[in-house]
Amino acid sequence: MAFSTVGLPEEQRVDLWESHNADALIGLRCRTLTAAVLEATEINVQLERVHLARVRGSSHVVERDLAMIRQRPAESVAMFFSLAGEAFFYHDDGVRTVQPGQLLMCDADRPFMRGFSQGLEELVLKIPRDVFADVTGIDRVPRPLVVDFAAGSNSFAHTLARLVGGAARDHDPSPVEERSLLELVAALTGKKGENDLAAAHRAAACSYIEQHLADPSLSAAQVAAAVGISTRHLSRVFADADTSLPRHVLALRLDAAHQLLERPAATSMTIAEIAHHCGFSSAAHFSHAFSTHFGERASDVRRRATAARAIPLV
Repeated sequence: MAFSTVGLPEEQRVDLWESHNADALIGLRCRTLTAAVLEATEINVQLERVHLARVRGSSHVVERDLAMIRQRPAESVAMFFSLAGEAFFYHDDGVRTVQPGQLLMCDADRPFMRGFSQGLEELVLKIPRDVFADVTGIDRVPRPLVVDFAAGSNSFAHTLARLVGGAARDHDPSPVEERSLLELVAALTGKKGENDLAAAHRAAACSYIEQHLADPSLSAAQVAAAVGISTRHLSRVFADADTSLPRHVLALRLDAAHQLLERPAATSMTIAEIAHHCGFSSAAHFSHAFSTHFGERASDVRRRATAARAIPLV
């Protein structure tokens, strides 16, 4: 579900933005810093228990005071991933500045004020408090927590941001498993069992692999370093899922190549170029692996896709 104030009557924008957020995400009072008109958009994705959002907006301030909390209790823990625009977060235990590449986690039913002097783009993950307690073992979040999620910092936070961002984007959103999100949250908070941690490591590794799939030099050591574990432990993490890192990478690359072969936009690429684009250093290895995996040659897939596009519509 998407909502935008752009194009709405200027005098109604703040009220309509507040109403949308109260119904779809978290109830807030909003005001602009100057006489400027509020321009804001929000993409909302509701999973079985958790809620995801992508929020963009011009400069403004939002407040969630006791009256709003009583009127619209969220009963949730909120995680805000800043993508653009410095923000301040005023809470009863002080003020924090949140920079792009940082995640702020807080109890949505404790009063706060947030300000975005240069506008914002952020991702939001809202988790019901009972679900959060169940997966993390933490009953309450008494004070806000700020964590870096930029690449190379916290692999769990980085993967969370990537999954939420992929699911809550304007075009071609990526499906996301709620279980993977919650396992990553458990790992991020440091309250997890061995199985949860292995699943979170696997999710982080898979996310990193997808980002670097086109790199033919992608190695287990590189993935393990990005996740923050040893290569031996990385091997066990994939073995627990009845696969291995090389098999997982190969399957992803073959699937990506198969999709490209079926796309009209890729008809100008040779099969060797598609293989290279998907991370294969050898066209011969790609051809053999493709035939073994799909039971047909890459050229057959392209020929069939080209023929299907050539059939005139009656």
